[in-house]
Amino acid sequence: MTSSRPYAEVIGDPIAHSKSPLIHRHWLGKLGLDADYRAWRVAPGELADYLAARRDDPDWRGCNVTMPHKQAILALLDSVDPSAAAIGAVNTVGRNADGRLHGQNTDLHGIHRSLEGVRLEDAEVVLVGAGGAARPAAYALRRAGVRRLTILTRDPAKGRRLADQLFPGAEIGALASEPAGDLLVNATPLGMAGQPWPRLPLGGLAPGAMVFDMVYAPARTELLVDAHARGFRTVGGATMLLFQAAQAFATFFGKPAPIDLGDGLVEQLTA
Repeated sequence: MTSSRPYAEVIGDPIAHSKSPLIHRHWLGKLGLDADYRAWRVAPGELADYLAARRDDPDWRGCNVTMPHKQAILALLDSVDPSAAAIGAVNTVGRNADGRLHGQNTDLHGIHRSLEGVRLEDAEVVLVGAGGAARPAAYALRRAGVRRLTILTRDPAKGRRLADQLFPGAEIGALASEPAGDLLVNATPLGMAGQPWPRLPLGGLAPGAMVFDMVYAPARTELLVDAHARGFRTVGGATMLLFQAAQAFATFFGKPAPIDLGDGLVEQLTA
């Protein structure tokens, strides 16, 4: 397939729910770039054929990658950023000047920007979840010098695997426990619109602690409302969503994303 102008896309199955086209088209419009960004369904078993076809399309600039392809795509790329290899997942593929396909995980950038101003070195952190979103979080926290990580999960074996791979020495606890911490990160979909939220005990957090919820819709999850009422600082998932997308945008289109938290995009994403 060819296009009349440069384009990038997000691939996955299902894919119609993705917010990526909304974000990237918003930024393309603000910059006045003659390019496009779209969603493209790639079913399991079609990934290799998809990449082969896109390699031959001179207008294709790359793609974001969502489930179920984040792990499978690593073996099909020409190079992978070391951090993405360590995490075991790629969410952005760009084409280098020589035509080679390079994979990265921009969730790391989104996490770092979301936690700007939070002292992570020697901190104690509580990470809720042990799934795909928890992997870049654990990697980022270890790289930032976090001293102690407690992973709260319903599946202790899964939590232990995550710790062994990305944060050796992390402690594993149940969702109902109250570990001490300077930061709590929710890396589960619990609390998303339509999802039940088992209220987390926040009693172990230090005064002035930060609560970071990766869920972006609704903008104010029950976790954030509870944390704010207790006097903790809070940050929602829309910040992470925008900044991870911004790194991908620069990869695809060669220009910084025009992020403006007051331009109405966040409201569209979290509605």
